[in-house]
Amino acid sequence: MFLDALNDVPDIVMEFLEYHSTVRGHSDKTVFAYYTDLKILFRFLKKRRHLVPNDVPFNEIDILDIDIDFIKSIKIEELYRYQSFSPELSNSNASLSAASRCRRTSTVKSFFNYLSSKRQLLEVNICQNLDMPKRQASLPKYLEEDECERLLAACEGKYAYRDYAILMMFLSCGLRVSELVSLNLTDVYDDHLRVLGKGNKERVVFFAEGCREALDDYLAVRDNGKIAEEAKNALFISNHNKRITSRGVEMMVDKKLLLAGLDSRRYSPHKLRHTAATLMLKNGVDTRALQEVLGHSNLNTTQIYTHLDNASLHEAAMANPIGRKKKSDLDI
Repeated sequence: MFLDALNDVPDIVMEFLEYHSTVRGHSDKTVFAYYTDLKILFRFLKKRRHLVPNDVPFNEIDILDIDIDFIKSIKIEELYRYQSFSPELSNSNASLSAASRCRRTSTVKSFFNYLSSKRQLLEVNICQNLDMPKRQASLPKYLEEDECERLLAACEGKYAYRDYAILMMFLSCGLRVSELVSLNLTDVYDDHLRVLGKGNKERVVFFAEGCREALDDYLAVRDNGKIAEEAKNALFISNHNKRITSRGVEMMVDKKLLLAGLDSRRYSPHKLRHTAATLMLKNGVDTRALQEVLGHSNLNTTQIYTHLDNASLHEAAMANPIGRKKKSDLDI
C-alpha cells in the first residue's frame, strides 16, 4: 500500500489517511489527494504564522511536529485563506481553480469531522461553519450522435477491435476510465458488466447488442499468446501485452479523435462518459436510473436511487442509440 512509503506527515494525519483507505475503502487516488491537501494546509499555516525561517522552501517545511493542540488553534479565517492559496501561484496574478478550492475544502471538512466525530479529539468543530467555495456550473461537453459514429469509424490498424470495443464501453455504458481499465474477463456477462466503481462499490452496467458484438470481435483476437502473466485476466490489453493503463486509454482516445476530425483538446474519455449520459437522457431515460448506471456517489443519500430494479437499468442501456449500432450500420 502506498501509505507505507509516507513519512513526512504527522501520526494524526496518517491515522486519518489509513481510516479512509481501510475503513472507508477510498481509492489510492482519493487518499493521495487528502494527503497532498493536508500537507499544503499545515505548511501554509506554519509559513503564515512565521514558524519557519523565510528562506526555507515551501515544499521543505517540516510538519511532523503538528499535533492536536496545533489543530485546535486553527481559526476559520485561516481556512478561508487556505482555500485559494497555492505556493506555485503566490507570486503571480493567477488563482487556484474553483474545483481545486472545493476539493481542498472538502478535505479539511473531512479531516475535522474525523477528529471530532470518530476520534472525539475536538470539542468544537470549526468546519461546521466553513462554507464551500462557489463553483460556477457549466454544461458538460459531449459528442453528438453523428460525431460518435465518426469516432467509432476512426478505429483502424492493429488494435482496431480493441479500440472500437473500448470506445463502445465509454459511449454506450458511460464507464469511468478507472473502471474500464480495471475490468477483468470474469466481469463480462451476456448482456452486462460487473463494474467496480468509486469507493470499491460494485454495480451492474448493461450493454446492448452493438457492445456485445464489439466485445466478441475483440475477444476473438485478444489473446496473441504473449500476454503477461499478471494480465491474463485483464479484459483490455495494452500494446505491450499488459493490462492497459488509464494513460494508454487517454492517448488512444486522443488519437482517434484526431483521426475523426474532432478536437482532442475539447474531449477526453470522461467527456465520452458525459456523451453516454447525455444520449441516454435525450432518449427518455429516467434521471434516477441514469445516476445508478453511472455509479454516482449520491445514490447513497436517497433510498429510491438504490432500489431501482435491473429492468430500469437494462432499459437505460437499450435507450442509448450508440450501444445498438453494429459495424454493418456504419461506413467502416
